[in-house]
Amino acid sequence: MFRRTVAVALAALTVLAGLPGVARADGPPQRLVWGECADDLPNVPPDERVRCARLRVPVDWARPNGPTFELAVARRLARAPERRVGTLVFGPGGPGDSGVERIRKGDRFSGELLDRFDLVSFDPRAVARTAAPVCTPDPVLRKPPVPLTGQADFDAAVAYNRALWSRCRPTSPVFDHADTLSTVRDLDALRRALGERRLSFHGSSYGTLLGQQYAERYPGHVRAVVLEGVFDHSLDVRSFVRTQAAALQDSFDEFVSWCDRSADCVLHERDVRSVWARVLARADRGGYAPRTAFDVTAVALGLLAGPRWPQLAATVRDMDAGTPPPEVNLPLSVAAFCADRPARVRDYTDYAGLVRDAVAVAPDVRYGAGLLAVQTCLGWPSPVRNPPRALNVHTRTPLLLLNARHDPRTGYAWAENVARQLGRHGRLVTYEGWGHGTYQRTACTEAVVDRYLVDLTVPAPGTRCPAS
Repeated sequence: MFRRTVAVALAALTVLAGLPGVARADGPPQRLVWGECADDLPNVPPDERVRCARLRVPVDWARPNGPTFELAVARRLARAPERRVGTLVFGPGGPGDSGVERIRKGDRFSGELLDRFDLVSFDPRAVARTAAPVCTPDPVLRKPPVPLTGQADFDAAVAYNRALWSRCRPTSPVFDHADTLSTVRDLDALRRALGERRLSFHGSSYGTLLGQQYAERYPGHVRAVVLEGVFDHSLDVRSFVRTQAAALQDSFDEFVSWCDRSADCVLHERDVRSVWARVLARADRGGYAPRTAFDVTAVALGLLAGPRWPQLAATVRDMDAGTPPPEVNLPLSVAAFCADRPARVRDYTDYAGLVRDAVAVAPDVRYGAGLLAVQTCLGWPSPVRNPPRALNVHTRTPLLLLNARHDPRTGYAWAENVARQLGRHGRLVTYEGWGHGTYQRTACTEAVVDRYLVDLTVPAPGTRCPAS
């Protein structure tokens, strides 16, 4: 009887192992079952070339035979299959951007890439269609301001964050397992399921961290990796805050220079820095309540990413006339970011030191996005799952880095530092212009990436693309 029971159990396990929805640590790769995508994007009609699937992977890769969840995946078939190179996986940014939506829209790729590759992406852990948590703030707790103003605010921020996370956690199986190292394992499982011997990858912004850490863990599985808008994971919290503030200040300086020389700026022939300082002073006095000075800075952070200089000039003019700053949504997947970026800030004294450091390098814009990111993660359990450290990458084909000289979010200094860490295993191409996201800025930036991905042509050292 015992032998018969064991045999039945083994037969059941064999059947389960053949199902596409069952995760396995070893053995043959899963088979992706492609079907119609949910019609859930406004103004994006269904496309016969785009199909969606689910990839089942472990919640915790340290327990590969433990609980699992499903990763949402989308694929856009190559328009010229007779000239198809292979599959290109896109790594979305944020963290919090949807890769499924990028593939469904199809607006992130050149005509050549649309012709030559099957384009695939996914919603990473805890994002959109992949076990995204439902996070509702505790109505009893007040959300502290940015920046914090004292120890009471600091304590309130920690309490607010922990209460929020306790409400998120039960709604997502991966809330405590959304770090980028876990997503690296997901990406390799996806590569295998796609039947690709080696990975062709294009990561944008925070998605560049995924590309970096994938190349580090799986160098033999890399065909080509593009890092566009490079995230530097080697920085401690103080350096992170300082460099993000400095990047925003640099982009603001470029905006001021444009206003000085261009009649298209509604602040032309005015002292733009003085107008901006007056707006911040009004915010400090509560003149835009409940909006704060940080909300004013967030306007610059949002519009300089374009860059949308004319719109920023008009908004600054309106704020100077008394109009409150518009609300700017800066989405961030807490489950992913806080697991990658420790906020080792003991108390308000430490926090105030970070604020002073930011203001020292960014006297006009004061804060940068780094301060918000730190405050968002105050109170996160320590140690984090994916702490900052320098890269150690050894791939046959160098990674291609592409960054704007004046990027307000992933500053050029980050790209330079990551390029130094990569050494001969990386190649930095500089776009001598502005904004966050550079691939489709000019014919030069597009050609550099396309030739690398299609032909594995690595650009010459020091390659630069002029500003448009």
